[in-house]
Amino acid sequence: MYVDAWDPSYGSSFEGGGEDGPASPSSAQVDTDVEVPAAEWAPIDAPPGRSAPDVVLLVDGVRRNDAGLWTQEEDGTSYAGLAASFAAGVVRCDLARGSAELVDARVGRGLFTASPSAGDVQAGSVRYQVHRVSGTGEASKLPAAVQPSLTALEIDISGMARDDREDLLVVDGPLRNRRHLPRTIGYVKTQQKQYLPAALTAVVTALRPGQRTPVFHLGTVWGGWSWYLRLPGGSGAPWSGIVRVECSPDLTPEQAIELAELSGVTLPRFASSAYKDPRAPQNLVPIAGLERRLRGMLGDARVLHRALTLAAARNRT
Repeated sequence: MYVDAWDPSYGSSFEGGGEDGPASPSSAQVDTDVEVPAAEWAPIDAPPGRSAPDVVLLVDGVRRNDAGLWTQEEDGTSYAGLAASFAAGVVRCDLARGSAELVDARVGRGLFTASPSAGDVQAGSVRYQVHRVSGTGEASKLPAAVQPSLTALEIDISGMARDDREDLLVVDGPLRNRRHLPRTIGYVKTQQKQYLPAALTAVVTALRPGQRTPVFHLGTVWGGWSWYLRLPGGSGAPWSGIVRVECSPDLTPEQAIELAELSGVTLPRFASSAYKDPRAPQNLVPIAGLERRLRGMLGDARVLHRALTLAAARNRT
């Protein structure tokens, strides 16, 4: 029996299916013979003599629901709306100099609704730009509508922050529609799906800190090359410190393996400690600091909620 360092208030670091979790295994087609045949799968050590890139860029975003709203049309039809704030930023880690700095961070606000008549909302000094959602705009689906705007902001600042052809960009979360970014890996710290058969899952749980699995290919909507890596500092539980890393399906298998090797000598050095971070070791130190900065940039939620309430009252008069 093990106690995971991951704070249970954040859920679980592993929520996959099969024998190790309650959810159903993924139905995605998986090609596990990319780097080595499935019958030869075994933990892979970081290549000896391989060093991390001099510059590593880490990008992340945060979002917050500021207020739920309703708009009523002239015909009496009502539409739910969500006023949300979101922010994205990039931390540039210069490993050669041993320094890290925030190179870009931006905040966006939006009113997400299916209402045909809703417009931008001015709440004090803050403007919430209207984003029309498709369908009937059920209130329960509006939070998910914020993600595309946040992703677009992350993509924009990722491109603006890069000035080194030998850098590595680490995106916190799946790549999704960011797979066109060069020298980029997606970093998935919460395992919600179990993609591998039981025999190969045993290879994942047998990883030692710094080791990874062979590269495999996911036949999902977004697709891509992927592999598992164990970070140092875990509790010793089977899935403690395990992250899934992915890269663009547009790359060749050789290019994907190259990025997998690079991730093995880069990501472990950023692993967090349990006494500092409730999601250790998966929540990388630069990402944790970036999240704190971005949440501060969103502003006081109580002030914004009051400003939205006053703006709605003015709209009714």
